[in-house]
Amino acid sequence: MHLQWFPGHMTRAIRMMEEEVKLVDGIIFVLDSRAPFACMNKRLEKVFSNKPVLYLLNKSDLVDQADLKKVIKIFESQNKRVITSVGVNEKSLKSIYNAIFDMLKPVLDRYKQKGVKKPLRAMVVGIPNTGKSTVINLLTGGKKARTGDKAGVTKDKQWVKVKDLELLDTPGTTPPSFDSQENAKFLAYIGSINDDILDFNELAIELIKYLTVNYENAIKTTYNIDVLDKTPLEILEEIGAKRGALKKGGEIDYDRVSKLLFTDLRKGKLGKILFIDNGND
Repeated sequence: MHLQWFPGHMTRAIRMMEEEVKLVDGIIFVLDSRAPFACMNKRLEKVFSNKPVLYLLNKSDLVDQADLKKVIKIFESQNKRVITSVGVNEKSLKSIYNAIFDMLKPVLDRYKQKGVKKPLRAMVVGIPNTGKSTVINLLTGGKKARTGDKAGVTKDKQWVKVKDLELLDTPGTTPPSFDSQENAKFLAYIGSINDDILDFNELAIELIKYLTVNYENAIKTTYNIDVLDKTPLEILEEIGAKRGALKKGGEIDYDRVSKLLFTDLRKGKLGKILFIDNGND
């Protein structure tokens, strides 16, 4: 299975960001905490290489705190400014706002020295479906940015005012090509690649392989299945049988059970899971 998703609007989005980056003071890079390193996009990082960056580990409530601390240490070891957030949680509002202004304080100080009175500007970027627009709406206290639970909702730029700060909401953008197919699968798992192009049957087998190695209790607890000495296909079939994903005659409906598995994953029913390619991160 080879995953690739870079529709035409993403090419236009990157060109737009290359132009707009000249107008902003800093970058807010929103990552999904469940697959933070898969969410990194080298093409985007090149666009804003000369700007201060705040890495925002969003949806942090979906990851175990011990795993989250390990991720934060990796970012900090790379001298990257990083904080965690839950996009719809008011408790995250103050920490995000303070982190943005802490990052942009040198810019604000220069403005004051020059007697310049204008709002600070930041561009909000990231892989699709990481919660960029949700974070913006949290900061603004309203639904000013378009949101959705699937990849590719935002396809155009959108300026949004937040007190003395202006945020540019940008379309979610994947790399033109993935350096790691393992990371590409992680993005597919969490809904950051368009579901319409995915082979869920094959992807379900890959997900079960990952879970049995790293989070076997997720399957045992959620589906009451012992994974010992069973193949991923056998586990998928047992999930289908227990959840009634059957065709007439009692045959397993593989399409249905595969999508059911991903629905459970994305809704957090499998527990708090971190997707990391240990060979590349």
